[in-house]
Amino acid sequence: MRPARRSRWRKARCRIFEALSTLCAAVAVIVLVAVIGYVLVNGARALNFDFFTQLPAPVGEPGGGMANAIVGTLIIVCIGALISIPTGVLAGIYLAEYGENRFADLVRFLADVLTGIPSIVVGILAYALVVVPMQKFSALAGGVALAVLMLPTVIRATEEMLRLVPGSLREASLALGAPRWKTILRIVLPTASGGLATGAMLAIARATGETAPLLFTAFGNSFWNTSLVDPMAAVPLQVFQYAISPYDSWHAQAWAGALVLVVLVLALSAAVRLVARPLQTQE
Repeated sequence: MRPARRSRWRKARCRIFEALSTLCAAVAVIVLVAVIGYVLVNGARALNFDFFTQLPAPVGEPGGGMANAIVGTLIIVCIGALISIPTGVLAGIYLAEYGENRFADLVRFLADVLTGIPSIVVGILAYALVVVPMQKFSALAGGVALAVLMLPTVIRATEEMLRLVPGSLREASLALGAPRWKTILRIVLPTASGGLATGAMLAIARATGETAPLLFTAFGNSFWNTSLVDPMAAVPLQVFQYAISPYDSWHAQAWAGALVLVVLVLALSAAVRLVARPLQTQE
């Protein structure tokens, strides 16, 4: 094949692959916009002040809200974050700073496997480890289940962010006589703080909309409850319960709850991008 013909063929292939990539990206965006738009159209009709301030209405009656479920979601997610973020950050520090051994390879492998485990399996695990010994459903059990889901994301994000910190900063600190633990605490972690916050918010966004683990742990509650050792309502649970009901008013409430979850996840994703932008600028 002549050089000119080979050049034309290469350019044609580049255009074909560029067109295919653009088409796939457009399909992904269209699907995302369609899902968000459909939830927005159906959910906005049921959103009102009562939705955020009232308890669920009795069976078959219109009106009511998800105030207790919104508060319950915040409580359960906070429990999960308080468990998973410190544990995940410490594990990520170990992998990034001391992880040149077989045990660290095992931790990485298990974290990757845990990322792909179905959330319902995590819910059954939390049921066996927390609900059965306590002999009751609780917000604490739900927080433990969400913590397990958040943990691998926090671990891997922390490790990757710490590895991006230039080695020269560590060497300079060590050369000045600082011990390694102080170098990590005062030099490495502050430098990677933006990336650590990004990983934490991604983990929270990943767990916020989970329903299956909470079915086996938090169980749900139609009343106000702030006790961590009692069943607690959550927006995903309420949406599930309303969606399978035969009442049109509850279906509308389910769409409104779905919209609240979508907006919350979008807000967390936007926050992740805002936090990550200074890191990209520095790079």
